[in-house]
Amino acid sequence: MNFTEFGLDPALMESIESTGYEVATPIQEQVIPKILAGRDIIACAQTGTGKTAAFLLPIIHRLLQNSNDGQVNCIILVPTRELAIQIAQNLEGLSYFTSISSIAVYGGNDGMNFATEKNALSKGVDFVVCTPGRLIAHLNMGYVKLAGLQYLVLDEADRMLDMGFHDDIMKIISHLPTKRQNLLFSATMAEKIRSLARKILHNPEEVNIAISKPPEKIVQEAYVVYEPQKLPLIQKILRSVPYKLAIIFCSKKQNVKQLNRDLQRARFNIAEMHSDLEQAEREDVLLRFKSGRIPLLVATDIMSRGIDIDNIDLVINYDVPHDGEDYIHRIGRTARAESDGVAITLISEKEQRKFAAIEALLGKPVRKGNVPEELGPVPAYTAQHNARKKSHRRFGPPQRRRP
Repeated sequence: MNFTEFGLDPALMESIESTGYEVATPIQEQVIPKILAGRDIIACAQTGTGKTAAFLLPIIHRLLQNSNDGQVNCIILVPTRELAIQIAQNLEGLSYFTSISSIAVYGGNDGMNFATEKNALSKGVDFVVCTPGRLIAHLNMGYVKLAGLQYLVLDEADRMLDMGFHDDIMKIISHLPTKRQNLLFSATMAEKIRSLARKILHNPEEVNIAISKPPEKIVQEAYVVYEPQKLPLIQKILRSVPYKLAIIFCSKKQNVKQLNRDLQRARFNIAEMHSDLEQAEREDVLLRFKSGRIPLLVATDIMSRGIDIDNIDLVINYDVPHDGEDYIHRIGRTARAESDGVAITLISEKEQRKFAAIEALLGKPVRKGNVPEELGPVPAYTAQHNARKKSHRRFGPPQRRRP
């Protein structure tokens, strides 16, 4: 379906054409007409499906037809600053040729930014893209103009609940007018999401575009090692597997910091991304990574969702993720758009059970590579999914699938 078929405002269409959008993705094709019709939506969709434009475009169109001046017209709640910034940037591009106003509201900024946010929230703005805690800080001061609010969007709602934002979400909703259109997007449709939806949504339409498994074009491989072998192995991998941009995921920020120091000493051009960095530092690192000035990033799961960079071609899990969903989100940073990608996981003895659970979710074992002999003996992989197969594959770059 072409974007010209939605009947969107001409100024909005000019912005769409300038961004290069032509054909709608499946979620856009399903969701945009429903939002234009005024329906509440509960949608199961992950990053990379086009969901951001799926809710931004119809709301921009409707606000161009009917915007309440001097009020906040739409609130988009997100779990992280990075996602708030990314959505705000997308919004700026899609509304470039329109009169739509917007602001990103998130913590970690200085007093000047807080004053800018206060000015927008007190005088009215079409879109507020925000993290829950920062918005509550403004709400507690009593100047946020919400009487005319028309739209509430919860993006990555499952992530917000995982991060403990349920009470904050409900507190924000208590400040909103009852009559509004609600849109909830989540990567999963667990019972906690449905419970939240029952509290917020009114007779919603349900859309399911979830990616339950990684794309086939991601070449997955794992290495079973002792914990001290991870550092020398990762250096060998980085020197043997070609990549333009690569992310190494660690489950703890202490591991991120240590691994970043170790790889810098080994003369890798690398940076780190975690919650201890100031917001300005995080934005700078992300900008340098996107541009390729820093081709290698070691990060916590702060980078596993909501960061849309198309040319990441290698993901390494230094630590096994906590569960299968986190694994899919991490490796989903690669092989985006039309690109191929490689995802490698290092499995220590204590992590074998977690990785077996991930393989159960995937429905098949992940290929196990042979660790170089000079690194010494390695533990056996005793997980059930690998019991029937013995790996005799050599160490080296995983073979990419040909298109």
